[in-house]
Amino acid sequence: MKPGQPRAARTDAPVSPEILAADIDALLDTLDAGNVAIIPTCLTYAIVGHRADAVASIFAAKARSFDKPCGLFGSPQMSRIVHDLPEERYRMSEVLAFEEELPFSIVAPFRQDVPFLAKVDPFVIANGSKNGTMDMVMSGGPFVAAMAARSLERGIAVFGSSANRSLQGSKYTLAEVEPEVRAVASLELDYGVSRWAHPDGLSSTIIDFGDFSVVRMGHQFERIRGAMQRRFGVALRLPG
Repeated sequence: MKPGQPRAARTDAPVSPEILAADIDALLDTLDAGNVAIIPTCLTYAIVGHRADAVASIFAAKARSFDKPCGLFGSPQMSRIVHDLPEERYRMSEVLAFEEELPFSIVAPFRQDVPFLAKVDPFVIANGSKNGTMDMVMSGGPFVAAMAARSLERGIAVFGSSANRSLQGSKYTLAEVEPEVRAVASLELDYGVSRWAHPDGLSSTIIDFGDFSVVRMGHQFERIRGAMQRRFGVALRLPG
């Protein structure tokens, strides 16, 4: 299904609950059938799949190296199920997401044997994790939050990455996504311009919650760093 008019002018703008629920179920049906979709987040547009062939086609369309794993699109609630962290670190992610309202992803050790992941194809797990850790989008805007809740209910894990050719910069509208990437998607959802659109093509800030090292400085990095210091006395470890 290709999009018509955007659902909203910007990816954090409200849409009717009925439309949002229908879009998310259409998305999860698409992924469960083994296909690929392009979705809106507050960070960038993203390309996602659930089954092995879909994830393989995403890597091919992006010309992305398999040395760079994709991630899981989730939430702080999903992190409590999937990640293996001390309680205070779950609480940190909840504060950043819900109280500070900041967009970010984390890398943390994960539990592969939980029911939500146990039936995911080993190829997808292998290319959605690295050295026993899994990257998860924790605060990706209203669409991702609703999608994460429904994906937990239906047991359909949503894996992927930004919808762009590798190293070509993030895309903040569906129309900006390269034709080679859009060609592999069976479903495209247009929700207008990403909230955090940036002239430098930034993507999510990623923090390793094992040692608080910064995997990638991206959207709202300085605010995230400030909140971690102010709220928890944690000084993030910068790259290099």
